[in-house]
Amino acid sequence: MSNALAGETSPYLLQHKDNPVQWRPWGPAALAAAKADDKPILLSIGYAACHWCHVMAHESFEDETVAAVMNALFVCIKVDREERPDLDAIYMQALHAMGEQGGWPLTMFLTPAAEPFWGGTYFPPTARYGRPGFPDVLRAISSAYRDKRDQVAKNVTALTTALAKLGEPASGAGVPMALVDQAALRLEQEVDRIEGGIGDAPKFPQVPLFALLWRAGKRLRNASLASAVTVTLDHICQGGIYDHLGGGFARYSVDRHWLAPHFEKMLYDNALLGRLYLDAGRALNEPEFLGVAREILEYVLREMTSPEGGFYSSQDADSEGEEGKFFLWTPAEAREAIADEEFTKIAARYFDNSEGGNFEGRNILNRTIGQADAAKLFSKSADEIAAAVETIKSRMF
Repeated sequence: MSNALAGETSPYLLQHKDNPVQWRPWGPAALAAAKADDKPILLSIGYAACHWCHVMAHESFEDETVAAVMNALFVCIKVDREERPDLDAIYMQALHAMGEQGGWPLTMFLTPAAEPFWGGTYFPPTARYGRPGFPDVLRAISSAYRDKRDQVAKNVTALTTALAKLGEPASGAGVPMALVDQAALRLEQEVDRIEGGIGDAPKFPQVPLFALLWRAGKRLRNASLASAVTVTLDHICQGGIYDHLGGGFARYSVDRHWLAPHFEKMLYDNALLGRLYLDAGRALNEPEFLGVAREILEYVLREMTSPEGGFYSSQDADSEGEEGKFFLWTPAEAREAIADEEFTKIAARYFDNSEGGNFEGRNILNRTIGQADAAKLFSKSADEIAAAVETIKSRMF
């Protein structure tokens, strides 16, 4: 039997309409039920293209045993963050105020008055990955709400105070450009000068940060700031985070080297990356950057634009229940698609499509060699290699 999400229009909520969890959409009826039963609210926020949202759904929300615990102890509410970004922002800020790293699925526990008192992101069905099992979390939170109301009230007060401060309007004359440049110079120290990007795995392109570095580099005529950006742009467009056949970037890489992406693609990431590649490509007269910018825009127009003229916000990480299904290749699959022995050999070397695979026995296409080196390796001119690569891409796409 369907739950109360069956009448919703959100694609994400409809994904959960047949869960054994008695999900309710956010609204007065759900909040009133929590007050009437004096039950805490389990608020789960996600979106249709979120891989880990799918994982938690399959592991817990589709499991009769886990669902029974949820239904017995909580009023369960589902929210689509793309439909209600206001709610997502409030409860994500509450999680950050707890000192936790954010992400989706967002799992928050609220009083019947919708006040947050504890939360997290993904929880596995049994303890692993250094995370407690979800049923254990549910029982512990329910017990705390029932038996430790004073502690719950303290948490509510602390979080609502923190949220209130974030919501206070702040006046000012603007940020001095000298302070912006100072921030850029400090942030530059965090850049991975070998692989590009910031920090270790998982690694996000962090486009606003690198756009800041790029603009500061131009203002200050600082070559070091500019190179922090170009090393990142170089590496991400060669890695598996970039779709070498269809264009566009995945949301992030699960490794430091940008090889294995989290396969969902977001409109906002590609909009920001397209502009940064275009700015850098024009300033440096760099054909590769300009080519990536063009491929991003072609991808958005082809796959992220609706017939009505609007834009789709995201593409799912999972296809037919498998993460990245249509982005993984074997040499045999490439051979069949390319239908040319010489081009197949070039593709295997140029896009790292090896027999052993670079990801769970199959291959995420990534650039392992430049066109000049490929020309030497295959005794061809650079123009011949460029033409061969375009043919390979068109046939594999």
